[in-house]
Amino acid sequence: MENISELLREFLSQAQTGNLKTSHYPKEFKTFKMKVSFGQGVPARVPWISFFTPEMSTSNGFYPVFLYYKAEGRLVLSLGVSETHDFGKNWDANITDDYPQVSEVIKNPPRYGDSWAFRVYELDTKGPQTVLRIGDSIIGQDDLDADLDAVLNLFAQNLDLELTDKSSPISTGLFYMEKQLEDFMIANWEHSGLGEKLDLLYEEGVLVSQQFRTAIGPIDILAKDKATGDYVVVELKRNQTSDDT
Repeated sequence: MENISELLREFLSQAQTGNLKTSHYPKEFKTFKMKVSFGQGVPARVPWISFFTPEMSTSNGFYPVFLYYKAEGRLVLSLGVSETHDFGKNWDANITDDYPQVSEVIKNPPRYGDSWAFRVYELDTKGPQTVLRIGDSIIGQDDLDADLDAVLNLFAQNLDLELTDKSSPISTGLFYMEKQLEDFMIANWEHSGLGEKLDLLYEEGVLVSQQFRTAIGPIDILAKDKATGDYVVVELKRNQTSDDT
């Protein structure tokens, strides 16, 4: 699922019930892990949808998160922080200085007051479907997509600040995700758009394209153009893949 509007509609609707089941929700969103919670055993006062990397969890990390304050009728798109464990890293102050904390926009929040509020939506439940508003403006699908993309981009920027420490859990987790994507691309090469134009390289029947060794370091994937015979570098970037001849 690549847009958030439909998912939020289902989430907000279910939050009005006593149904705590979440198994039908996606486990991933774009390149991130995703988790939904309506509470454990009893309905939570603040159900949530969080987005994080493999080495994090909602109880141990910092991450983008939708927080639904049911009593207040507000949905907050937040730069979230775990209340349970100290992850050892947090949102960079250069990012969070631009946003108020949740405790500044929700009076006496029952939870997550130390997180930062990127956007606060009011729920309008008067019609047949719940509508999100900011002031008099109705928030549509494109608005929600843009808001979430902006926060996910802030998250990616924050993670980039940590990548200089290759031993950090953030760095390890992101490179683990890249390795998974790289393995998937190789396994499905012949059925992909890249496979239509490029051949993988083999030496004596052994694949050498993946992590191809050079004097200045490994290349993610080195392939050969079927039409011209030119070598092509396929470089994996955290949120996209590009090829350069």
